[in-house]
This record gives sequence, C-alpha cells and structure tokens, in this order.
Amino acid sequence: MAGQARGRVTISDEECKGCGLCIESCPPKCLELAPELSSYGVHPARYTGQDCTGCGICFYCCPEPGAITVYRRLTAIPKTAGVVSGGEHAAAL
Repeated sequence: MAGQARGRVTISDEECKGCGLCIESCPPKCLELAPELSSYGVHPARYTGQDCTGCGICFYCCPEPGAITVYRRLTAIPKTAGVVSGGEHAAAL
C-alpha cells in the first residue's frame, strides 16, 4: 500500500500463541511471524512497522484476549468544519 500508515499494532509476545490467524486476516499484510521463539516456544506474530490501516481485523480474529492492540492515527478536523458563513448558527436537530 502506498502512503503513510494510518495505524499501528502492538502484539504481546507473552499472549500470542503463534496461530497466525491475524497474519492471514490482515488486509494490507503488515503482520508476520517473528523468526525468534517466545518463552513459550512459539513464533509470535509481529508488526512489520509499515502499511497498517488501523482496521482492527487482526484484533477481532485473535483468540487470545489482550494479545493485540491496534492504535489508529487521529486525523485533524479542518478548521472550516461546522462554520456557517455570515456568523449564523447551524440549525439544531
């Protein structure tokens, strides 16, 4: 994927059991199995450091609660958003 990453993933080596479900489900393919073994003798998943969209699919498919945390980049709201010309207020619903 081109462009700047819109998210970031952290994966706990102590929680990940190396099943690979997150890797298979990741649309931009930004996760991989680490070459080194964890203290449990498995290859845990890890973030490659680029291309994360922040979609959270890896989080939702992971069978281990707390193993994956997804962070999304906040986008700035344009300063003109919500401004009505002429100094009038927008109608409330």
